[in-house]
Amino acid sequence: MSEPTSTTKGAHPTPPVAAQRPWTRTHHGEDVADPYEWLRDGEDPAVIAHLEAENAYAEATTAHLAPLRQRLFDEITSRTLETDLTVPVASGDWWYYARTVEGRQYAIQCRAPLTDRTAVPELDPSQPLPGEEVLLDGNALAEGHEFFSLGGFEVSADHTRMAYAVDVTGDERFDVTVVDMATRQVLDEAVTGAGYGLAFSHDARHLFHVAVDDAWRPHEVWRHEVGTARGDDVLVHRESDERFWMGLGTSRDERWIVLGLGSKTTSEVHLIDAHDPTGPMRCVAPRRDGVEYDVEPAADHLLIVHNERQPEGDLAWAPLDATSHEQWQPLLERAAGERFVGVDAFDDFAVLSLRADGLPALRILPREARSAPFVASDYGAAVNVGFDDELHTVSLGPVADPDTDRIRVVHESWVSPRSVLDVVVSTGERHVLKRQPVLGGVDLADYEQQRTWATAPDGTRVPVSLVMRRGTEPDGSHPGLLYGYGSYEMSFDPYFSIARLSLLDRGVVYAVAHVRGGGELGRHWYDDGKMLAKRNTFTDFVAAAEHLHETGWVARDRLAIEGGSAGGLLVGAATNLAPERFAAVLAAVPFVDALTTILRPDLPLTVGEWEEWGNPLEDPEVYRYMRGYSPYENIAPLAYPAILATTSLHDTRVYFTEPAKWVARLREVTDHDDERPVLLRTEMSAGHGGRSGRYDAWEQTAWEWAWVLDRIGATDVVTSR
Repeated sequence: MSEPTSTTKGAHPTPPVAAQRPWTRTHHGEDVADPYEWLRDGEDPAVIAHLEAENAYAEATTAHLAPLRQRLFDEITSRTLETDLTVPVASGDWWYYARTVEGRQYAIQCRAPLTDRTAVPELDPSQPLPGEEVLLDGNALAEGHEFFSLGGFEVSADHTRMAYAVDVTGDERFDVTVVDMATRQVLDEAVTGAGYGLAFSHDARHLFHVAVDDAWRPHEVWRHEVGTARGDDVLVHRESDERFWMGLGTSRDERWIVLGLGSKTTSEVHLIDAHDPTGPMRCVAPRRDGVEYDVEPAADHLLIVHNERQPEGDLAWAPLDATSHEQWQPLLERAAGERFVGVDAFDDFAVLSLRADGLPALRILPREARSAPFVASDYGAAVNVGFDDELHTVSLGPVADPDTDRIRVVHESWVSPRSVLDVVVSTGERHVLKRQPVLGGVDLADYEQQRTWATAPDGTRVPVSLVMRRGTEPDGSHPGLLYGYGSYEMSFDPYFSIARLSLLDRGVVYAVAHVRGGGELGRHWYDDGKMLAKRNTFTDFVAAAEHLHETGWVARDRLAIEGGSAGGLLVGAATNLAPERFAAVLAAVPFVDALTTILRPDLPLTVGEWEEWGNPLEDPEVYRYMRGYSPYENIAPLAYPAILATTSLHDTRVYFTEPAKWVARLREVTDHDDERPVLLRTEMSAGHGGRSGRYDAWEQTAWEWAWVLDRIGATDVVTSR
């Protein structure tokens, strides 16, 4: 067996050659040899040596890009207000907010006394709010660790205790600490290895937490009495159906602890009275296959968004003590082109989150009467929260207390920085509280956005968002970067990025293909890109690339593509379909060995994913279908573009194994050379989201985008600022 090496041969480094070891997968009468499966064991010294050799090769191959990486990093930092703070959120007698400090990687969680909740304090990032208390300093907690992630931060209803969850490896298992907020005394550190989700009982005596199984699936909720041994915890719920995950939280009025259980197609919600934490847990409506619903307690009734009647969702109400779907009553029906997503309840109104014509939207339902018992007519006519720009994202920002007269709204677009504003519900009056600053002399009028439409092979029109320097003409000469995702009904909506400005200033046309499998155009858009329709995701993306070429927005030899996680599956499959269309492929933590993973129930992305991809273990048709598109298994002996795959050693969602195997097979099978290298870069102390500190994350972005810019010939700024 040859050892992995990365040496210099003449002017070019030599890529590592992964050893091949016999291993065969057998399913549905087919034997598949996989000589790189041995790269799965992250504790095998030979595997670590191979990853380190790959890192050395990637660094040697890109050494000439060090000055460009530094320029990109400097551009990001010079345009970012590094000492900053979030808009304070009123909760009880306190303002809660977070601060960042120049030179420090992580946020600092704070609070300050509140006197008038309608008068948000003036924001001076250089000065703490009067009476500020530092609750949690991420920089202090991260000291001595290469990775740090805050997986939960909860304050009790009486504001006397806080609980926070910390991960210092990247594996998304958290150790929980409970602190007395007045004395800063640590009260409890018994809960370790927990999943996401914390909730205090109303008196803060008990803390509910989530446990994960060996496949990293959150499957149990436990009740822990603060200050007692972990062994005394009480099991509240165990989810035996491996398709189901869980989420845990507290209602806005802090009356209820809410447990949400869900597979990809079915959900179930349970409520626990926060004033009676040792009492029974109540199911709002037992699960029914194919029915999804969310519950929002609204003081004297429940609000429920569900798909029982039609797939794009309805808004219903039910009695506060509901235990069956038969108690659901209609409240609001959607209009054509809309999808209801969720609802938030306040004392005097509710706010519906929805998608309208492919974009996020908000709708206010004012409460005009208080019948006893509640009736649907207590709510008045719905009012939309509108904005003028054609492409934007609008969402409900954090509002802690239910007895407010206003909502906090967050608005941004591809070219408009994030703005936070309060909207007074009764009058519609708006107060802009903060607009994300962009430093460094940037004139945002220099950039523009638009939407265009590609045509898929089956005739479906696929929306494509474009962002570019103002005045860019579709003359067929420009470099481009096309991004895609297209899974889990996740929508890739407009957002502002300071880092992206560095691409635009170098003449790059940045594009996002809103392919099927995402949720941009509603539930049908998702359904048409999953299971045995998954190939639509990939052909939509290739059609978007061809559209950019045909319409002249991007030169045929200057288009790079990017996708992460399931988006890595997308760009990997698209590259197999049309390698000649792309100059470069950036695949972040890519899900490229999909079939192998979905055939293994012991892995995190398996049983719960069968409703997304199908079950190839039991269904030969699903097996053959996935076998036909899984990127790792369909690499062709053709000329492939340059490829950079990035991963993290401790990623528990998409194992490093997948990109490591993919890169090894790409080198073995494809026609590539020193001008079109295949690279693998592994973060040895990180998780699914990459490096954790903000400066480290900017460095990682600069490293990756320098490589992209070099591949598409766009390393120099083309328009002076």
